[in-house]
Amino acid sequence: ALPSCRRYVAGGRCKSTAKLEGKVVIITGANTGIGKETARDLARRGKVIIACRNLAKAEAAASEIRAETGNQQVIVKKLDLADTKSIREFAEKFLGEEKELHILINNAGVMLCPYSKTADGFEMHLGVNHLGHFLLTFLLLERLKQSAPARIVNVSSLAHHGGRIRFHDLHGKKSYNCGLAYCHSKLANVLFTRELARRLQGKCQRQAGVTANALHPGSVHSELVRHSFVMTWLWKIFSFFLKTPWEGAQTSIYCAVAEELDSVTGQYFSDCQPAYVSPRGRDDETARKLWSVSCELLGIQWD
Repeated sequence: ALPSCRRYVAGGRCKSTAKLEGKVVIITGANTGIGKETARDLARRGKVIIACRNLAKAEAAASEIRAETGNQQVIVKKLDLADTKSIREFAEKFLGEEKELHILINNAGVMLCPYSKTADGFEMHLGVNHLGHFLLTFLLLERLKQSAPARIVNVSSLAHHGGRIRFHDLHGKKSYNCGLAYCHSKLANVLFTRELARRLQGKCQRQAGVTANALHPGSVHSELVRHSFVMTWLWKIFSFFLKTPWEGAQTSIYCAVAEELDSVTGQYFSDCQPAYVSPRGRDDETARKLWSVSCELLGIQWD
């Protein structure tokens, strides 16, 4: 029974052998966990830019991937999603150096942090998991459009089912629970994907444009739970029932390269197939409101 249980836990696999020759991929937070496994796979197909806060860790991951894949086009760039200045610097450098961008994987995330704020005063989960990626996508969108067909892949979570967008207390000043804050930020990822896809579709329905999809990687044995002693302990005990980072990366890879998703947009995937989205994750009014509030907080105009 154990091997079949393990197979069930492992979930779906990306079977696509699509090559990304001459294509450019950015993956945020790709120095560890599923981000690193996603980078490892995509480095066998094309050029990968690993965008991370911790450069030493990122460099170590990149050199390991270069050695393993033989691809020297695995490049490390500094990006701290908890600081809009760093996000803008990253985007400016990237746009100065690269003429094209075909796949943006918004993978980085924080989970179960004690209450803390980003450099700009945003609650950490919302700031990194949602607002940081929202700004990054905004800054890189023109380049994605110029390189179309292009894809935006947002790593969300099943945890979005437990989330709600608390407009009256977005930054958790009135009440804060680290588990719920994570759920709220993952719901924000789903709503952002939905509204982004809607806006992109209207503009370029006829030609192959830019698609945006979200996904749940599965419960993965990774460093995400490092802020919680109890979760780290539970993760160790139940590791048999958790996906390995390689298994957890499959749906990200699938959303990035699978040929059958060429014109699929605004969807949510798990185990390399469409998955159920919570009613809150399908609320267009909340999605629109979150969009305009996010623009306000970041001081940008994104029409």
